[in-house]
Amino acid sequence: MQDEVLATVQASSPRRWAGVGMLTTVGALVIYVALASPPELVWQVFLLGVGAATLWLAHRMWQSTLDRIELTRSELRTATGCVIAEVADIESVDRGVFAFKPSNGFLVRTRTKGPNRWAPGLWWRMGHRIGVGGVTAASEAKFMSEMLTAMLVERAGG
Repeated sequence: MQDEVLATVQASSPRRWAGVGMLTTVGALVIYVALASPPELVWQVFLLGVGAATLWLAHRMWQSTLDRIELTRSELRTATGCVIAEVADIESVDRGVFAFKPSNGFLVRTRTKGPNRWAPGLWWRMGHRIGVGGVTAASEAKFMSEMLTAMLVERAGG
Protein backbone atom coordinates (compact mmCIF):
# COMPACT_ATOMS: atom_id res chain seq x y z
CA MET A 1 0.00 0.00 0.00
CA GLN A 2 1.81 3.12 -1.26
CA ASP A 3 -0.34 5.75 0.47
CA GLU A 4 -0.20 4.33 3.98
CA VAL A 5 1.33 6.91 6.34
CA LEU A 6 4.34 5.34 8.07
CA ALA A 7 5.41 8.32 10.20
CA THR A 8 4.33 11.88 10.89
CA VAL A 9 6.10 14.96 12.22
CA GLN A 10 4.12 17.93 13.46
CA ALA A 11 4.73 20.99 15.56
CA SER A 12 4.45 20.46 19.27
CA SER A 13 2.02 22.96 20.77
CA PRO A 14 4.33 24.43 23.45
CA ARG A 15 7.19 24.91 20.97
CA ARG A 16 4.82 26.43 18.43
CA TRP A 17 3.48 28.95 20.93
CA ALA A 18 6.98 29.74 22.21
CA GLY A 19 8.42 30.25 18.71
CA VAL A 20 5.58 32.43 17.48
CA GLY A 21 5.46 34.29 20.81
CA MET A 22 9.17 35.11 20.70
CA LEU A 23 9.01 36.32 17.10
CA THR A 24 5.96 38.47 17.85
CA THR A 25 7.64 39.93 20.94
CA VAL A 26 10.82 40.78 19.03
CA GLY A 27 8.83 42.35 16.18
CA ALA A 28 6.72 44.42 18.57
CA LEU A 29 9.78 45.57 20.56
CA VAL A 30 11.67 46.64 17.45
CA ILE A 31 8.67 48.63 16.21
CA TYR A 32 8.24 50.15 19.68
CA VAL A 33 11.90 51.24 19.76
CA ALA A 34 11.54 52.77 16.28
CA LEU A 35 8.49 54.79 17.35
CA ALA A 36 9.20 55.59 21.03
CA SER A 37 12.70 57.00 20.58
CA PRO A 38 13.07 57.61 16.87
CA PRO A 39 16.65 57.52 15.60
CA GLU A 40 17.66 59.08 12.29
CA LEU A 41 15.07 58.56 9.56
CA VAL A 42 17.13 55.90 7.77
CA TRP A 43 17.46 53.84 10.95
CA GLN A 44 13.81 54.35 11.85
CA VAL A 45 12.73 53.02 8.45
CA PHE A 46 15.16 50.11 8.88
CA LEU A 47 13.80 49.26 12.33
CA LEU A 48 10.20 49.48 11.12
CA GLY A 49 11.09 47.16 8.21
CA VAL A 50 12.79 44.64 10.50
CA GLY A 51 9.84 44.75 12.93
CA ALA A 52 7.31 44.26 10.13
CA ALA A 53 9.36 41.41 8.63
CA THR A 54 9.56 39.71 12.03
CA LEU A 55 5.79 39.99 12.55
CA TRP A 56 5.26 38.60 9.02
CA LEU A 57 7.58 35.69 9.88
CA ALA A 58 5.60 35.01 13.07
CA HIS A 59 2.41 34.88 11.01
CA ARG A 60 4.02 32.54 8.45
CA MET A 61 5.24 30.25 11.23
CA TRP A 62 1.78 30.17 12.82
CA GLN A 63 0.20 29.18 9.48
CA SER A 64 2.85 26.64 8.43
CA THR A 65 2.91 24.83 11.77
CA LEU A 66 -0.78 24.01 11.43
CA ASP A 67 0.34 21.43 8.84
CA ARG A 68 2.29 18.19 9.41
CA ILE A 69 4.76 16.11 7.44
CA GLU A 70 3.88 12.55 6.46
CA LEU A 71 6.12 9.73 5.24
CA THR A 72 4.67 7.07 2.95
CA ARG A 73 6.49 4.31 1.05
CA SER A 74 6.65 6.54 -2.04
CA GLU A 75 6.98 10.13 -0.79
CA LEU A 76 7.68 12.63 1.93
CA ARG A 77 4.78 15.11 1.86
CA THR A 78 2.73 17.50 3.89
CA ALA A 79 -0.78 16.64 5.06
CA THR A 80 -2.10 19.26 2.65
CA GLY A 81 -0.64 17.29 -0.28
CA CYS A 82 2.56 19.20 -1.09
CA VAL A 83 5.19 16.63 -2.10
CA ILE A 84 8.48 17.49 -0.41
CA ALA A 85 10.47 14.63 -1.98
CA GLU A 86 9.97 11.27 -3.62
CA VAL A 87 11.52 8.46 -1.54
CA ALA A 88 13.13 7.05 -4.69
CA ASP A 89 14.97 10.37 -5.14
CA ILE A 90 16.45 10.46 -1.61
CA GLU A 91 20.19 9.76 -1.38
CA SER A 92 20.86 10.12 2.33
CA VAL A 93 19.49 11.12 5.72
CA ASP A 94 21.69 12.95 8.22
CA ARG A 95 20.89 13.54 11.90
CA GLY A 96 24.46 14.25 12.98
CA VAL A 97 25.38 16.94 15.46
CA PHE A 98 27.26 18.96 12.83
CA ALA A 99 24.67 18.59 10.05
CA PHE A 100 23.14 21.84 8.79
CA LYS A 101 19.66 20.87 9.95
CA PRO A 102 16.74 22.41 11.82
CA SER A 103 16.44 22.08 15.57
CA ASN A 104 15.03 18.68 16.64
CA GLY A 105 15.19 17.51 13.04
CA PHE A 106 17.20 15.93 10.27
CA LEU A 107 18.61 16.66 6.84
CA VAL A 108 17.68 14.81 3.65
CA ARG A 109 19.79 14.92 0.48
CA THR A 110 18.15 14.19 -2.87
CA ARG A 111 19.57 13.27 -6.27
CA THR A 112 17.71 16.00 -8.14
CA LYS A 113 17.21 19.63 -7.26
CA GLY A 114 13.77 20.77 -6.27
CA PRO A 115 12.20 24.20 -5.98
CA ASN A 116 13.26 26.24 -2.97
CA ARG A 117 10.41 26.16 -0.44
CA TRP A 118 10.07 27.08 3.21
CA ALA A 119 7.51 26.38 5.90
CA PRO A 120 8.99 28.15 8.95
CA GLY A 121 9.22 25.90 11.98
CA LEU A 122 8.41 22.73 10.00
CA TRP A 123 10.61 22.18 6.93
CA TRP A 124 12.64 23.87 4.19
CA ARG A 125 14.14 22.89 0.84
CA MET A 126 17.14 24.44 -0.88
CA GLY A 127 18.26 22.62 -4.01
CA HIS A 128 19.30 19.08 -3.10
CA ARG A 129 18.84 19.56 0.66
CA ILE A 130 15.69 19.29 2.73
CA GLY A 131 15.58 20.15 6.41
CA VAL A 132 12.79 18.68 8.50
CA GLY A 133 12.25 19.98 12.02
CA GLY A 134 12.13 23.23 13.94
CA VAL A 135 9.32 23.49 16.46
CA THR A 136 8.64 19.76 16.09
CA ALA A 137 8.97 17.01 18.66
CA ALA A 138 12.43 15.45 18.54
CA SER A 139 11.03 11.94 19.03
CA GLU A 140 8.78 12.16 15.96
CA ALA A 141 11.61 13.49 13.79
CA LYS A 142 13.98 10.80 15.05
CA PHE A 143 11.45 8.07 14.26
CA MET A 144 10.83 9.47 10.76
CA SER A 145 14.54 9.74 10.02
CA GLU A 146 15.09 6.15 11.18
CA MET A 147 12.22 4.96 8.97
CA LEU A 148 13.70 6.80 5.99
CA THR A 149 17.15 5.34 6.69
CA ALA A 150 15.68 1.83 6.90
CA MET A 151 13.87 2.38 3.59
CA LEU A 152 17.14 3.49 1.97
CA VAL A 153 18.98 0.42 3.29
CA GLU A 154 16.15 -1.81 2.06
CA ARG A 155 16.29 -0.16 -1.37
CA ALA A 156 20.06 -0.67 -1.53
CA GLY A 157 19.49 -4.37 -0.92
CA GLY A 158 21.24 -4.59 2.39
